[in-house]
Amino acid sequence: MRPLLLPALLGATLLGMPSLPVSSQELRSGEVRPLPGGLDQRLMVNDNNPEVVTEDGILLSTFDGSGREVPSAHLNVPLQGAFDLFSHHVYAGAKGATESTLWLGVILGNRSDQEVTVRVPSGATYLSQPGAPFLPMPPRMEHDGLSVYAGPGSRTAGDLIAGAPRPAELPEQITLGPGATRVLLTLPLPVKGLDPLLNGRTLHLRLLSDGPVSLATVGLISDNAPDASALLGLLDGGLSSKEHRASPKGAPGSIIYSRVSGVQIGSRWSGQLSDPGSPTLKLGNQPISWPIASLQRGSLGTAQVQSAQLQAFYPGTSWEAHGNYGVEYDLKLPLKNSTNRPCSYDLRLESPLKADRHQGGLKFIRPAKGPIFFRGTVEVRGSDESPGRRYLHLVLRKGDPGQSLGTITLDPGEQRMARVRLIVPADITPVQVLTVVPVKQSES
Repeated sequence: MRPLLLPALLGATLLGMPSLPVSSQELRSGEVRPLPGGLDQRLMVNDNNPEVVTEDGILLSTFDGSGREVPSAHLNVPLQGAFDLFSHHVYAGAKGATESTLWLGVILGNRSDQEVTVRVPSGATYLSQPGAPFLPMPPRMEHDGLSVYAGPGSRTAGDLIAGAPRPAELPEQITLGPGATRVLLTLPLPVKGLDPLLNGRTLHLRLLSDGPVSLATVGLISDNAPDASALLGLLDGGLSSKEHRASPKGAPGSIIYSRVSGVQIGSRWSGQLSDPGSPTLKLGNQPISWPIASLQRGSLGTAQVQSAQLQAFYPGTSWEAHGNYGVEYDLKLPLKNSTNRPCSYDLRLESPLKADRHQGGLKFIRPAKGPIFFRGTVEVRGSDESPGRRYLHLVLRKGDPGQSLGTITLDPGEQRMARVRLIVPADITPVQVLTVVPVKQSES
């Protein structure tokens, strides 16, 4: 049908029928502020490079490489207390074995001479096929927190925000004897029967260890589920090939962000979006916006880079957690109407065009019909629609002026606390912004 599309559209234009709208950029004036608050110090093992796995090997390892066959395949970072694992990979079959399965193994090793227990208080994981396909979705859907999603990144993040029960395939805990190394879980990425041969999996675990441990993710391509010894044996081999060599930090010219393969500092950003030196946010007649997941060359004029710093990472991969995949944002807005009349405000999540310099506002594309830059669930509290918790699944495109998270109507001097929570899903393209927009009042 594709060859017929262009002549059909040309014919419609020649016959005087309405043609498709032409997108144009526009600058919306308003204030863009740095996002208050900051990241916590909780470590997150961020396993996203390579995205497309093509061979057996170590994907990421925080083990000590001393005495191993390939010491450089290990980052040697001990993990203890509360920490996260974020893992996102794609498998497209193997040459000569197109119906094979990629098996993702998560391995834990006890770094001490005492018994260690690692608990998994919460977690989520989904395949794109069949668990969370990339189905066409409307820009905005209100739901119960669990029933609307598009892709494994969207569904995994949404489950964690909504507090969904732990999936059956995720263990509650594992106990490791002194110096012991064991497989925590093994998860398949099958492609048999799929057209095209392509499947993806997002995994996000929140872990709690009462002693120092190492963690590794490994990939093994096989028709059958591997036993534990096969996965553990990969720790003595090398790395699975990485993708997209990153531009050196600070290099001039265009930037290749690459993908993350390392241990980042910070898994949760908490902030109260009040005016500087004030307990409230005084709202007037201009939009106020704050970036979410701002990054190098994409601060929207705030000079704020929110990307988590990496304690350790592999050469050639991302040197910051560009995009903050898997990071939870918990933002409170102590709103106050500072005008002398009742006013309504629209709370929005938007995907403006990426910029680094101050522009006097944000640039958008109308209508936004380009590639999808965000798809995921946002939790909102304090709107007119409901003071309690609401869940909205949003699909935003490049330059999208966004979708409403809810309206807030305040009398002169009235105050209200609103709250927005989201986990940055895999596969988004930063930067998004959270915006409070005054709603124009009718003249009547």
